[in-house]
Amino acid sequence: MEREFKITALNKNGDSLIERVGVFEKVSKEISGVEKINVTLPKRATSGSAGYDFFTPFGFTLSPGEGIIIPTGVRVNIKNGWLLMIFPRSGLGFKHRLRLDNTVGIIDSDYYFSKNEGHIIVKITNCGDSLLTVLKGEAFCQGVFTRYGITLDDETVGKRDGGFGSTDR
Repeated sequence: MEREFKITALNKNGDSLIERVGVFEKVSKEISGVEKINVTLPKRATSGSAGYDFFTPFGFTLSPGEGIIIPTGVRVNIKNGWLLMIFPRSGLGFKHRLRLDNTVGIIDSDYYFSKNEGHIIVKITNCGDSLLTVLKGEAFCQGVFTRYGITLDDETVGKRDGGFGSTDR
């Protein structure tokens, strides 16, 4: 089921057009794989922020070189022709060398319809040289919506039927 999105809107300052292209939602508790988590939907910190902060549903500490998989409990319904790119939160990346294991997460618009409800799962690694602690409910990564294009001769008709790595099966 595709959603209708309002095509354009003025920002609160009234000085530029911003297209509204997605809606964040919670995945079911069965899909999230984490019992009793309080999921906070991503949000922007300021009206000028491009990135939507994602909040960890639990606290964790990573030693240097250690990684963790974080089931965010979040999915996003995205307008066709757009994608959501996931990056480490700037401060954590700069101060602590926190990295996404796939460098940049790409959330395609059809991922919403996959068997896992489009659950956004993030794997991060502490590439710094000191202990890194992130508290429950703290912002740890950010998502930025961006438009994409396709070639003039593209005739792709395949449908997604899974999560990670499913587009090459």
